Parts: sequence; structure tokens; C-alpha cells
Amino acid sequence: MAQTPDIILKELKSKKFRPLYFLHGDEPYYIDSIAEELENKVVPESERGFNQFVLYGKDTDVAGVLSYARRFPFMAERQLVLVKEAHRLNGIEQKEQQQRLEDYALNPVPSTVLVFCYHANADERKSYLKACNANGVVVQSKKMYDNKLPDWVGAFCQHEGVKISPKAVQMLVDNIGNDLKRLSNEIRKIMVNLRVDEGIDAAAVEKFVGISKEYNVFEFQKALMHRDVLKANQIAAFFASNSKDNPLAPVLIILFGFFSKLLLTHAARDKSEKGLAAELGVNPYFVKDYLLAARNYPMAKVVNIIHYLRECDGRLKGLDGTSIPEGELLRELVFKIVH
Repeated sequence: MAQTPDIILKELKSKKFRPLYFLHGDEPYYIDSIAEELENKVVPESERGFNQFVLYGKDTDVAGVLSYARRFPFMAERQLVLVKEAHRLNGIEQKEQQQRLEDYALNPVPSTVLVFCYHANADERKSYLKACNANGVVVQSKKMYDNKLPDWVGAFCQHEGVKISPKAVQMLVDNIGNDLKRLSNEIRKIMVNLRVDEGIDAAAVEKFVGISKEYNVFEFQKALMHRDVLKANQIAAFFASNSKDNPLAPVLIILFGFFSKLLLTHAARDKSEKGLAAELGVNPYFVKDYLLAARNYPMAKVVNIIHYLRECDGRLKGLDGTSIPEGELLRELVFKIVH
């Protein structure tokens, strides 16, 4: 049956293997993580020369893959056949070839672990994928919603055995976004440079990831939250002079998320820390920020700000027929927000 990536990774760590894995979706992190775990666990290192085969979709076809899968391992318990870039597998979209896959999936070779890394969203209603579910597992790796990223970073750090401060989490999420592979790599890079007893704080993110502690989206949002005109304009000017490293589009997405949550803050009946944290889907640590911003921005003003953000996004995309530098758009937006 279809399973979540976390469940499958947990199975693999305890060396529970299925005869067939079909990994698909638009988030490569979990597809690659599961594939890597299978490469490291299914076949002992001393046996991999004879019993571990890595194929690439563009270089083979369904028949070629199945010919490997139907072989028996050489003097070993099992073999691994790993198909990378399976979305490029010759014939994978043809009904006849899908029928071949279905026939194999209904009666897989028990001593083979066959893995498809399909870096796109597949239609799980297809009969060959239903057959994969019957005797193996289908795993969909979905792009993570932005509001889930802080929890993911926290859980990842806990799994890696390192503490991370809420501000450090927010700096990473705001500046890297939902690229899970890059997020995990940056966290591991920080960990390598820490002492055993150290956690990840804002200073560590600034030092080892290269995110400025003063001039980043997190601090920009904080300046707007406090209605700190000078600081907001300083950061906007920094972004404008470094537009390649600080493009406007991601900034607008983050601000839209913040002011949308601020609108929910105004409308919420339960304004306790616990109640608002649940309503907004944020760490309770940040609830005080929304309450402060709510005092600085009445509901009517928040509605106007959301309109300004949409307007700015449209102008950035050239929908009004003009081409205006990003820095100028941002400075104008800041003026509209804080005044």
C-alpha cells in the first residue's frame, strides 16, 4: 500500500525491505533519501560488484530493467536494481510497457529489490502502479507547504541530535525556502562547524550559511512588524543594491504569508498564546510578534497592505505594461506599509 516517506525510511533503518519501490513526486529530497538508504542497506558492500545495479532511464527501457530484475543474485541473499530518472525510461508512458511492469509487479522476484526513482508526479490510478502497491510500495514525495517548513527543520535537527533556536529556524526557512535538500545540507554544514555541546542559533546561521543577521527577510519582516521606518528602509535599500541575492518575489511571498496570518490574528476569538499558535500554525515563540503587529496595524490597514502586496506582485510581473526596477518597487511598498 502507499506509504509516507518517513515510514519507509524508518523501515529501511531496521532493514525491512520490499521487493518493489516506486518513488515519485515533485520533491526530490525524499526520493533521493530513500534511494540512498536502499543503496547503503540492501546489499553488503562486499557483494555490490555482482548484486547491485544502478540504471538510468534515458539509457534503458522497461524490458531492459525487467531483465535485470528477473536475474537471481550471485551467491547472495538479494540484489538491488535501482532505476534513476525513471520518468525518462523509454516506453514508460506506453500502455504495452506499463502492462509489462504490471505483470512483473504482480509476481516480483523475491530476491530482487527493484526501485524506480520517478522525479515527477505519477498517476496512482494506473493499473501498473496499483500492482506495485499490491506487492511493493508506492511513495509520493510532495513539495512541502511553506507553513510546514519550520516544523520540518525542527524535526530534522532533532533527528540529527542538535538543538536549534526558533529564530535560526525562521532565518533558514525565510532565506532558503522549501528546497529540502538545500535546507538539510546547510544544517549539516553548520553542525560540522559546531562544538559537540553547541546548538544552532542565529549567529551560527549568519556565520556558516552566509545569511546576514541584520539584513535578511526575517529582520525585514521584524522591522515592518515594529513599524520601524528607519530599519525597514535600510534593509530595503540593502536588498535593492543586492537584488541578485535578494530577489523581490520571495520577499513578497513571505510578507504576504505574514500579513495574511496577521489578518487571522485580528479575527481570532482565542487570542491566548496557545490558541493563536494553533490558529496561525506557528511556533508559540512567535505569537507575541503577531500580537505586537496587530497593535501596530489595525485590521483595515492589514487589508490594505495585502492589496499593496498583490499590486506590487502584479507590477513586478509587468502586468501593468511597465518595467520598474525591483528596488524602486520595494521602497514604494515599504512606504505604503509603514505610513
